[in-house]
Amino acid sequence: MKIGYPCINLTLPCRANRTFRLKSYSEDRLIDTLEHNLSCLRRILSYNVEHGILFFRITSDLVPFASHPICTCRWQERFAPEFREIGGFIRDHALRISMHPDQFVVLNSPRDEVAVRTVGELAYHAEVLDLMRLDRSAKIQLHVGGVYGDKTGAMHRFVSRYARLDEAVLRRLVIENDDRLYTVADCLAVHEKTGIPVIFDNLHHFWNSSGETMKDAVERCGATWTAEDGIPMVDYSSPNPGERPGKHPQSIDIADFSAFIAETAPLDFDVMLEIKDKEHSALKAISAARSDRRFIGGA
Repeated sequence: MKIGYPCINLTLPCRANRTFRLKSYSEDRLIDTLEHNLSCLRRILSYNVEHGILFFRITSDLVPFASHPICTCRWQERFAPEFREIGGFIRDHALRISMHPDQFVVLNSPRDEVAVRTVGELAYHAEVLDLMRLDRSAKIQLHVGGVYGDKTGAMHRFVSRYARLDEAVLRRLVIENDDRLYTVADCLAVHEKTGIPVIFDNLHHFWNSSGETMKDAVERCGATWTAEDGIPMVDYSSPNPGERPGKHPQSIDIADFSAFIAETAPLDFDVMLEIKDKEHSALKAISAARSDRRFIGGA
């Protein structure tokens, strides 16, 4: 079990998701921005290793406008050595890596133009991980998408488009249950048609389940992962009383996290903390999990 956080480190004075407006695009600006983002990503990963945080979600904004038609810069060639160096650091320290495109990336959209943009965006994410020469345990996670008044049809559309994706994407793509539309059971039904692994999200399951216990849901999702996919991934967030369903809290509730870890034993998985204070909660979770035999990490 490795514990991590997504995208931004609040302790360091840099962000790996620096971007700019589309109307300000130029090749020089893209190169300068990507140079900054890769340098900051390397600093974040070093910080994580120093503090025993062995799971990290790389920001989708690492390469601004990478899948947009305006981007004709061959950034892949220009920064190939930097990507290889970062990938080597990840492998040398046995870090687990994931990426998560934003909510506008929807494979089952009834709008063809959205689906086309989604395919391009997924290809960009796969290219980043391939440039780092990471194995297929580095995953790209996606929601099934919308319902659009016909859930069965929407699920069929996802399955159909999934089958036409490039192999570079297929070997990395995973889906997760969400807090309104697609339950664990729905995601498992998609898995049955496609073989796609399923990430379990505990907070989404709290708000939108088919009645499974937490442990049963984790176990059923975990069974969709092969040895090549790596240890299953789980998204964890503490409940946030008084806030809208699905909203992530500012800081981890250690009592709730400890209860989740205990309830799901002895199932093994890597835990991505979707909590706003990022590495601060990750360090607390590591301290709480240190006595668990599944846990890997700790300073």
